[in-house]
Amino acid sequence: MDFSEALRHVKDGARISRTGWSGDGQFVVLQRGYPDGIPINANTAEATGIPQGTVCVFRPYLMLHAADDSFVPWAPTVSDVLADDWTAN
Repeated sequence: MDFSEALRHVKDGARISRTGWSGDGQFVVLQRGYPDGIPINANTAEATGIPQGTVCVFRPYLMLHAADDSFVPWAPTVSDVLADDWTAN
């Protein structure tokens, strides 16, 4: 499927990935964010200079589950957007 269809699936809660990706177990999900806000932790407080415990709103974003089982915010490349090898599950 193409990226526009994959994006519809991820917005509905599916995991999406590309068959052309070389890393096993990689997929993208929608992190729905925290529209009502959550208290930030020490790590976020240190990075932002905002006091720990301050309630902050986090917007939705795409998140990649990498081959090493870590997670990272993700933005598609031009190649990802134009690819037709997307799958959803």
